[in-house]
Amino acid sequence: MVDRAAGIPIVREGLPFVAATGGSAALVGALGWQAPAIILGALALYTAWFFRNPKRVPPSTPLAVVAPGDGRVLSIAEEFEPRFLKEQGIRVSIFLNVFDVHVNRIPCEGTVEGIVYQPGRFLAANRPDATLRNEQNALMIRAARGAKVLCVQVAGLLARRIVCWASPGERVTCGERYGLIRFGSRMDLYLPRRTGVRVRVGDHVKGGETIIGELPGEETACAPRS
Repeated sequence: MVDRAAGIPIVREGLPFVAATGGSAALVGALGWQAPAIILGALALYTAWFFRNPKRVPPSTPLAVVAPGDGRVLSIAEEFEPRFLKEQGIRVSIFLNVFDVHVNRIPCEGTVEGIVYQPGRFLAANRPDATLRNEQNALMIRAARGAKVLCVQVAGLLARRIVCWASPGERVTCGERYGLIRFGSRMDLYLPRRTGVRVRVGDHVKGGETIIGELPGEETACAPRS
């Protein structure tokens, strides 16, 4: 998959928001309304910062599965995933607040077997029932030795659009950018049961860099990308 956001400091989907707030600040300032212009200018700067697109270098650890997004590990649980995997697995939920980077990254090398979008509600992303009830987009990756890794973008209280650049059948690389969720949200990562999980609840992780776990099976490396 071509990394559409590589080398761009602000993701394209954020540019209309930056332009709208920045243009409004300039217009209000030209009219002489100083206080509103300062507020709108600060909002424009925050919006540009929110849609920032930093470079990340994935680890070279064999069979590593990296965090698909920045944020705090909300929960780690072994459970049956009935919709996509249809088997027992380990769910690692990562909560992205409004200060985290919201560009999402491919957790491991493999082939995209399917992408399923599910409309839904916009409950607070840190609520347990958000897993099944919120708007979400699931991306299934077939990784080393047939291991199935499921990455689910879950919309949150403020999120109103999920963006996914990947397509079924594409070969993807560990750490590659593949989409984003606008404003507060969550990422659910489902791993095989025998995965060696390296993180704990409460840890703050960085998308494309922090190792969440190591898949069982033959060695394949997580090749570095920018």
